[in-house]
Amino acid sequence: MLTLLLKTDQSEAEIYLYQENKCIAEKVWKADRSLAETISKQIESVIKKEGLSLDKLDAIGVFRGPGSFTGLRIGHSVANALAYGLGLPIVGVQGKDWQKQAILLLEEGKDEEVVMPEYGAPPRTTAPRK
Repeated sequence: MLTLLLKTDQSEAEIYLYQENKCIAEKVWKADRSLAETISKQIESVIKKEGLSLDKLDAIGVFRGPGSFTGLRIGHSVANALAYGLGLPIVGVQGKDWQKQAILLLEEGKDEEVVMPEYGAPPRTTAPRK
């Protein structure tokens, strides 16, 4: 099983590519405010570096949170869109061993279809201006 894992809860974003319970590629980069601009390119570069393509993916796992509202929102949007567009199962997990948890859940056949982030607190948003 070829699995893409994403973690976007902090200023440093992380991408992992697992095959049969083994990490075969990873990318950690200082995304900060450029996450929305860079995440797709980074995913593509990690997959291409291994001589693969998106259509070879079997599943997607994403770190659910808590963390940055914007980072989690962007990461989850990308993960959910990829899972939907490619017809792949997706799971969201929390905790220090999130990668292992995600792989195990996916191997068990779990599929959340849409993963919602856990921000750790209610998002602080402003009311729309009239």
